[in-house]
Amino acid sequence: MEECRERMRSLHCLAAKHHLAMPIAHLNLELRIEGAQSLKDRRRVVRSLKDRLRNSFNVSVAEMDPSDLWQSATLGVTAISPSRHYLEGLMKQVEAAATRLANQLGAEVTDSFVDFLD
Repeated sequence: MEECRERMRSLHCLAAKHHLAMPIAHLNLELRIEGAQSLKDRRRVVRSLKDRLRNSFNVSVAEMDPSDLWQSATLGVTAISPSRHYLEGLMKQVEAAATRLANQLGAEVTDSFVDFLD
C-alpha cells in the first residue's frame, strides 16, 4: 500500500515538474476468490480481471502485494486526468465493473477505497 502511494507521489512530482499538475486517483480492491483451489486458479481470476478493466477503462491495473494465498488478492487501479470530477466518476464505474466482473469469475470484492493525490 505504501509502495503504491509512493508511486503516486512520484508521478505527481513528475507532472508538477513539467507544470502539468493533475489529480491522480487510486482505487484499491480487496478480492476474495472462494473457488480457487490453486495458485493457477487465483492467477486466472486476477489476470482476467486486470485485463478486462484495462481494456474497458484505459486505466493502469496492478496486483498489489502478490502472495501465495490462493483465495485472496489485492488490485490497485490508477488513473490521471485534469479533472478530479472525471476521476471520481471513473473510479465509481471501475469499482462497479470490478464487482460485476469478479462475481462472473467466481470472486468477490470484499473491500475497496479510493485515494486522490491532488
